[in-house]
This record gives sequence, structure tokens and C-alpha cells, in this order.
Amino acid sequence: MTTLLDTVVPARAPWSAVVHEGEVLTIVDLGGNQAVDFLVFDALDTSLRYSAPDTIQGQDSVFLTTGSILRDCEYGPLMTVVADEVGRHDTLGGACSKESNTLRYGHHTFAQHACVENFLAEGGRYGLGKRDLVSNINWYMNVPVDPDGALGIVDGISAAGLSLSLRAERDVLVMVSNCPQINNPCNGFDPTPVRMVVAR
Repeated sequence: MTTLLDTVVPARAPWSAVVHEGEVLTIVDLGGNQAVDFLVFDALDTSLRYSAPDTIQGQDSVFLTTGSILRDCEYGPLMTVVADEVGRHDTLGGACSKESNTLRYGHHTFAQHACVENFLAEGGRYGLGKRDLVSNINWYMNVPVDPDGALGIVDGISAAGLSLSLRAERDVLVMVSNCPQINNPCNGFDPTPVRMVVAR
């Protein structure tokens, strides 16, 4: 494959790119145990965006791994996970925000940077706003589901250098927040950089 883009996203930072049909985006967890919040839109019609319910229904699982198809709000395929060295990724935990941090961890956290702010800053470059932010994927984040339906955010199951790869099924706009969360174990309480590689 020919590498078209290879960049390191700093800890806590946003990133975005248009990935064209047939190209493969690989996300590398450089330090290990780093959550990568992820949204994907049809690049030509951003009203067609990732849908957690349609993706979950289509594969009968709340976790993503090799073979999972990320579906839009009309059930169309956006991207397919073609390789995964971790084995399980979260669709339920959502993106941290100033509001959710305050609710979960106390008012002293309100000033902390969060994923929603990253998505808003990056989305603004494409004319996207808060109404365009849907439930996101959390690559590498470990959110087990207990038999009673309870969720938890616990230590990740990734390690330094592990990766996953997604093939674009059409031209897509990918937005990432390299999660800045420091109040729960999703980043091992120490956010680290990730590497993004696009190849054809």
C-alpha cells in the first residue's frame, strides 16, 4: 500500500481528514491505554453520519472489532474495520464534555478540556456544530457491560503500539478527539499521542 498521510496527534488534541473510498485509515495507540473518540460522516453529505444504533443492530453486538461495519443513519456502510490488534472497542460510553465531567466528577472539573470541545473546534472547519455531534465510537476504550446492563469505564485492554485499521466504503470525513480525560482510567489518567496513517 502507498502511504498518503502519516501524522502524530498530540495528547488531548483533535484531528480530521477526508478518507477516500478504498483508502485505509490506521490508528496506532502509541503509548497504550489511550481512548480515541471518533466520528465519521459522508464527506459529500454530512447529514449521513455514524449511527451507533444502526451499527449495533447491524452486527448484534455493542463492541466493535474486525469485520464491524460502521453504518450511517440510513443504514449505509461508511467504514469497515479490516484489522484490529485489540479485539474490542466501545460504542456506548460517549464523549466527555465539560457538562458530563461536572456531573460525574464535580464542579472543579468544569474548566478541563474535553472531547466535545475538540469535536466542536474541528467540526467548525467543515461547517459542523453541536447539533451534528452524535454518539461516537471510543477506540481502545474499555467499557464492559455487566449482566444487569450496568456500564463501567475501566482500565484499557490496549498496549503500546497496537493498532486498528478501517477501510472507507465511500468518501468520508473522519473527526477524532484524542481524549483528554484525566478523571477516569480510560487514558490511564495520562493522555498520550496517537498516530494516524492513511494509505491506498
